[in-house]
Amino acid sequence: MTITISEQAMEDLLLEIEPTAHLDPSDPLDVTWNYPSALGQGSIRNIELRQGLVIEIFQARLRDRLRIQTSGGPDGLSFHFHLLGQHQDKHTVVNDREFALYGSGLCPQEVCDGPAQTAIEVILSLEPETLQSFIGGSNGELPQHLQHLIRPTDQEIYARVARLTPLMEGILWQIVRCEQQGFLKQIYLEAKALELVSLVLEQESEIQTGRRAIKPLNAGTLERLRYAKTLLLLDVQAPPSLPELAQQAKLNEYTLKCGFKQVFGATVYGYLHNYRLEQARQLLELGHLSVSEVMAAVGLNDRQHFAASFRRKFGISPREHLIQYR
Repeated sequence: MTITISEQAMEDLLLEIEPTAHLDPSDPLDVTWNYPSALGQGSIRNIELRQGLVIEIFQARLRDRLRIQTSGGPDGLSFHFHLLGQHQDKHTVVNDREFALYGSGLCPQEVCDGPAQTAIEVILSLEPETLQSFIGGSNGELPQHLQHLIRPTDQEIYARVARLTPLMEGILWQIVRCEQQGFLKQIYLEAKALELVSLVLEQESEIQTGRRAIKPLNAGTLERLRYAKTLLLLDVQAPPSLPELAQQAKLNEYTLKCGFKQVFGATVYGYLHNYRLEQARQLLELGHLSVSEVMAAVGLNDRQHFAASFRRKFGISPREHLIQYR
């Protein structure tokens, strides 16, 4: 079944729902609503960090395909991060573990289309004046290679889609799982939001200045890189060395290292480490194994390093995470 609804009708639905929770009672600008039951089940949390900088955390299960007809008009900058879920509109198709950068300017009438799915998304809304206050020069102008992000209200917006890097993904989970309150939460979330903005703008700068020009990989190399990833994850307790992996995948080491980062957004062992942490999180959530047993299962033996990496990625220590689910 497909549900088609106008942007105004969607807003009216949300207005009819009373805020269901204040996860931070000390912050009246941190409000959570239940997602409209006619469309699915989940929540929308909206946190205004400062004038012109807002975080929205969307976690929901959509029962049906949802098409939202937008009215169009002037719009600010938006950084739309998908940890899980997908959508498409006139400018973009955004899938699992991808993000879309939308500049400010004229957003035309269009249809935002998403399938029945489970979605976890973090959206950063940023007013042009706020971005200019952070990175604008003495006259408020952005650097030349980023000026296309802020367009007149009669000029159509700029948009770009890319894969989430492991670093971005870790920061996003820290935002979603943040349990701090009051001014500590404000400082923490604003720092994380601005770190995400800086990572996206760093990519954008490299693209616009030509420093991120990447030679496309041919189909054979791409297939061997995917095979290398499969080999890498076959035995996380005893993964192959870089020379061994290159030999097994029939690649030279240089192509393996450069191509792997190009395709998967991380170095070979950076990807492996991120995978181990994800596996560790899932094992801890089962509640049957101790932290030491989980470490052994994913091939890690330095408890201090594991704890620091886990906290950096998920915003909580492994032991605390285990206690939550045990």
